[in-house]
Amino acid sequence: MSARCPRCRQGALFSGLLDVNPECPSCGLDLRAHDAGDGPAIFVIFIVGALSVIGALSLEALFEPPYWLHFLIWPIVVIGLTLALLRPLKAKFVDIQYRRRSTAL
Repeated sequence: MSARCPRCRQGALFSGLLDVNPECPSCGLDLRAHDAGDGPAIFVIFIVGALSVIGALSLEALFEPPYWLHFLIWPIVVIGLTLALLRPLKAKFVDIQYRRRSTAL
């Protein structure tokens, strides 16, 4: 899942961390109409939530660490996974939206 323009695959899709460019710098595709909305965030919540709960329960069952260690580990894991997954999923949603709209036009 690249963060490139869905039409030319050359221009950058994002201007910041999660801000979609108004248009592709390479081919000029208007990207303002392609909004991923809350879809990527919902998937990230489900994926990260499931992985962190399974991880926390497994860690507790296997090693029984003190609670302060859980409070140290899991916020870092959750924030890291969220930042790692949100941008590629948003790029994929914009790409899917472009592909579906271009076939309807």
